Amino acid sequence: MSSFEIHGIVPIVPTPFLESGEIDYESLGSEIRFATAAGACAACLPAYASEYYKLTEDERQLVVAAAVKHAAGKLPIVGQANHPYAAHAARLARAAQDAGASAVSVAAPRIFPLTENDLFRYYETILRAIDVPLVMQDFNPGGPTVGADFLIKLHRAYPHFRYIKLEESLMATKVAAMVAATEGKVGVIEGWGGMYIIELMEAGVSGLMPGLAVADLLVAVKRLMEAGRKNEAYELHHAILPQILYSLQNMELFHHAEKQLLQARGILPRAVVREATVKPSEQEQRHIDFLNGRILALLDRLNMPHNPALAR
Repeated sequence: MSSFEIHGIVPIVPTPFLESGEIDYESLGSEIRFATAAGACAACLPAYASEYYKLTEDERQLVVAAAVKHAAGKLPIVGQANHPYAAHAARLARAAQDAGASAVSVAAPRIFPLTENDLFRYYETILRAIDVPLVMQDFNPGGPTVGADFLIKLHRAYPHFRYIKLEESLMATKVAAMVAATEGKVGVIEGWGGMYIIELMEAGVSGLMPGLAVADLLVAVKRLMEAGRKNEAYELHHAILPQILYSLQNMELFHHAEKQLLQARGILPRAVVREATVKPSEQEQRHIDFLNGRILALLDRLNMPHNPALAR
């Protein structure tokens, strides 16, 4: 079994584009180097925050392979392989593994209501195709996510099912119950920007998958929590949170805010979001600029480099 483990920050890497709309593979390397220098324990793509749904089938596989190449063994890559057709999701997962991904993440196909038995068959198809650890992403705003019994059953049948990523409110009790029920064999990861990191670290969460642009700041929050400095962790998280909350009102708004912050930090040369997209209004753009400016000012106050990959 793979020794890969998630204990920390696993940012979702945005897909960088040229003005033409084509993928900018050179800038993808800049993002991977930033994630490494920021202290991430791995990086994940192409997920929702990577605009995966705007990528062709070939592009989805190419960005995973390119990220692995850019990482050069210094940072594990989690390859995202989303598709509602189980057999095709399995093929994408296997392609990510063959490209060198250390783990694979697959979002639950919540297009229509599915029982846990239905989801078991879906993930079983994928797990049979791979040997690396699987991260199940379960985001279900229209209903409940899977419970601890599901995790136990799937992990017992396929021990390389190792993590579940949840994106919901009031999940601390659920996190603690899942960790206890599985004896820590299935770790729980927080998504949705890392907005609940303070509470969920105390509940036993394994890690979080936020956006890339504030990954180093969230690494700092995590380290303060681990050092028992909760009040300082809170103050830092409190300073980051408005940017996370505002941008995540809408996924397309997030793409614009995230890429503009990465550009402002010298990580991306441009902030191109692939069409179709929701273009921010003038008022929204002013507030993005204000919030991103607050992040830059926070970095300066903490004497943290805007781009730690260039500071080494």
